[in-house]
Amino acid sequence: MFNNKTDCLYILLLFYKPKPFNIMARAMLEYTKTVLKKVSFDATLFCKEVQKAVERLLPYEIVELKIFIQSLVQQNPELDKCLIYLKS
Repeated sequence: MFNNKTDCLYILLLFYKPKPFNIMARAMLEYTKTVLKKVSFDATLFCKEVQKAVERLLPYEIVELKIFIQSLVQQNPELDKCLIYLKS
């Protein structure tokens, strides 16, 4: 079912979200989305903010962030070069 330990860890992180920690993490994810919307006019700034987000967010939040960024890329295709920071 799982290919390796990383897959198992990913699934665990995806579904295990302690309540107090989850509230704070959720706030950081929402703040990150707000910042990314505001800087989406400039691909360089956008990429810098994506890099910061990847350092600060939890793995399951990065998955959600990737979905959000892909929707922004559809509106502004020049942002697609920033997707490289989400690969891992």
